[in-house]
Amino acid sequence: MISEQYNPKIIEPEVQQRWEEIQAFKVTEDRSKEKFYCLSMFPYPSGRFHMGHVRNYTIGDVISRYQRMQGKNVLQPMGWDAFGLPAENAAIQNNVPPAKWTRENISYMRNQLKQLGFGYDWDREIATCNADYYRWEQWLFIQLYKKGLVYKKTAPVNWDPVDQTVLANEQVIDGKGWRSGAVVEKREIAQWFLKITAYADELLTDLDQLADWPEPVKIMQRNWIGRSEGVEIHFTLGEQNLTVFTTRPDTLMGVTYMAIAPEHPVAKQAALDNPTLAQFIEMCSHVGTAEATVETMEKLGVDTGLVAKHPITGDSIPIWVANFVLMSYGSGAVMSVPAHDQRDFEFAQKYGLPIKQVIIPIEAEKSVELSAAYTEKGILINSGEFDCLTSEKAFVAIAEHLELNQQGQRRTHFRLRDWGISRQRYWGCPIPMIDCSDCGTVPVLESDLPVVLPEDVVMEGSGSPIKKDPHFYNVTCPQCGKAVKRETDTFDTFMESSWYYARYACPDANHGMLDQRVDYWLPVDQYIGGIEHAILHLLYARFFHRLMRDEGLVQKNEPFIRLLTQGMVLKDGAKMSKSKGNTVDPQALIQQYGADTVRLFIMFAAPPEQALEWSDTAVEGAYRFLKRLWKQVYTHAQTAVPVLTIASLSESEKALRRQVHETIVKVSDDIGRRYTFNTAIAAVMELLNAFNKATDTPQTRAVMQEGLEAVVLMLSPIVPHITQILWEALGHQGLTLEAGWAKLDQTALIRDEIEITVQVNGKLRARIAISVNADKQTIENIVLNDPQVQKFIEGKPIKKVVIVPQKLVNVVV
Repeated sequence: MISEQYNPKIIEPEVQQRWEEIQAFKVTEDRSKEKFYCLSMFPYPSGRFHMGHVRNYTIGDVISRYQRMQGKNVLQPMGWDAFGLPAENAAIQNNVPPAKWTRENISYMRNQLKQLGFGYDWDREIATCNADYYRWEQWLFIQLYKKGLVYKKTAPVNWDPVDQTVLANEQVIDGKGWRSGAVVEKREIAQWFLKITAYADELLTDLDQLADWPEPVKIMQRNWIGRSEGVEIHFTLGEQNLTVFTTRPDTLMGVTYMAIAPEHPVAKQAALDNPTLAQFIEMCSHVGTAEATVETMEKLGVDTGLVAKHPITGDSIPIWVANFVLMSYGSGAVMSVPAHDQRDFEFAQKYGLPIKQVIIPIEAEKSVELSAAYTEKGILINSGEFDCLTSEKAFVAIAEHLELNQQGQRRTHFRLRDWGISRQRYWGCPIPMIDCSDCGTVPVLESDLPVVLPEDVVMEGSGSPIKKDPHFYNVTCPQCGKAVKRETDTFDTFMESSWYYARYACPDANHGMLDQRVDYWLPVDQYIGGIEHAILHLLYARFFHRLMRDEGLVQKNEPFIRLLTQGMVLKDGAKMSKSKGNTVDPQALIQQYGADTVRLFIMFAAPPEQALEWSDTAVEGAYRFLKRLWKQVYTHAQTAVPVLTIASLSESEKALRRQVHETIVKVSDDIGRRYTFNTAIAAVMELLNAFNKATDTPQTRAVMQEGLEAVVLMLSPIVPHITQILWEALGHQGLTLEAGWAKLDQTALIRDEIEITVQVNGKLRARIAISVNADKQTIENIVLNDPQVQKFIEGKPIKKVVIVPQKLVNVVV
């Protein structure tokens, strides 16, 4: 017998201990069952969870528990995305090594997750800072290097002067570092790259196969990959070609200048005897390489004094160095057509360059003076032999002309660039390469893996401490035996998070990166995380999955079947953040109300993909509901419950039982298919209200026993602690998890009567209960003789009666 008062401080630790003792969430491969792999994006161990984390992991836990109650073999693991710069910053502030800080945080946060009642298989826990994890990342990198999918080159990069590291373009937000907020600079540094562009076409095409991904995520990835059809065109500069790529070869005859990147070899050569140009190039070096930065800054340029030869007209085209051209995108040179590109138009106006219109609208007869660039397609003018062609026909004609004269060729280009994975920081996975002056760049021997990151270090705030560690830094070349230096850059931490989902399937595999268990568990059936990861993490994970597939490690093409991107948690209309002072500590809420209240509020406040507005009163409301539920079961359990005799139920008892099973239908669909957890909870609340209003009879108590059992099972994924205790109070043993989902009785849904809506001339006038078996004539007779309807038809000729079976009757008078 349960106590009269609901006390989560007592029951929640008791239930959690029971789960732990029997290893309730430990799972192994069972081919006799349908598997379900549910995964929420793993957290960075910053020290404490915020409410955004709690929402993410509550959604995943509810889905996991529901699927387990459907009889599936459910894997729900958890781990830690443990490398990264915040640990270095904390180490400097607290005078503690990053490894110690990180592992202490993991210990605290693991306990937080357990207090929230999340059903993880902790035997599969991963921390990416552990060498038994990252050794396989190093191993894969070496395999990719052997295949030619890894290379090193000097490239202009985004340099964060505060964090002292290179940032990927995606990590530059509005010209600033995504972590430090510092204004990003442009620098030339030797970097390691992964050839993600080798998979660009497949990554783009296969998005069409992801039917259960949100369309906004797929659109963002399509735009980021950016496939475009165009023409590579060779302008002549002395003995060399200056090659550009354009998707609008129809505008070629309107080129009036060319623009090249400040880092372009032609620009550097021209600057040797041009101080103004040299000064401009120096100024440009302090601007980030991200396109977002380039798009928003003022467009500036300097004339090199050089001219290129137009491939068709032979005209001399002046070459300018411009700050909006990126060396890392395409060839670092663009042809500029001011009349038909707004950026080129504004630049030409600023510097007094010619503007030549070569496209007019199809309906126009001649060119007009332009106040802005005409960027649409149309008909060619001022284009010699190509005059009067449409843009589409001119594309083909000009491309063929260039190809015939070996001055260009049609090409498919992608906006996507290779992934720069080098980071000039300490707390990351060491890159397993060695620089030898005789042998060149040499991979570490596989037998010497892992290259273990020294953890007992002193962080001084600048540069990496491993560069000062002779035991790590000084090694011998594996090919010639010469004393050499080890690579001291570490991997971008997105490397670790790009394959962790696969390692969960076999975290103890010590003879390979993965083993055959991945064939059972992968792909992930349900992946959950924020939409802010649409490009960074999700694209990299799709890429990594293909790398592992082509290495023979996994079978399928995609890592995640279904994706749910949960909305942010807001307070006072803004995203929760320490800087805004509007955060809510999950730990304090658990101590005040219990984990079930926190979980219930989060699932009831909003659909998962929408933003959730924090409300203290709504949290109180969730707590009050659980107290009412407890009291309802407690009161019900005080009296004996007779056997349910369906044949002897009264109409009101039948109606109550029907509501029970209608609720099972709705909640099953809301949780299992639609993921509208809030409406599922609302339906259960309505059912409990109906119980409170029901007349107390022996068979009503029998229906309520069936109904409360269903309520407890349906709420079990959402509030697992209280429902476990209430399940036992209702006379059951064992876990609700093992009891299965609430059983539906289809016969209970059958109605003897239905309520139909009655309209007179299209206006609602009555609602009438009618037998489900009544024919149209009977329905018409009942409606026309109903006193409420007669008020509106009395003395008026009836033109017709329209009957929509089991729904509506409209009397037209």
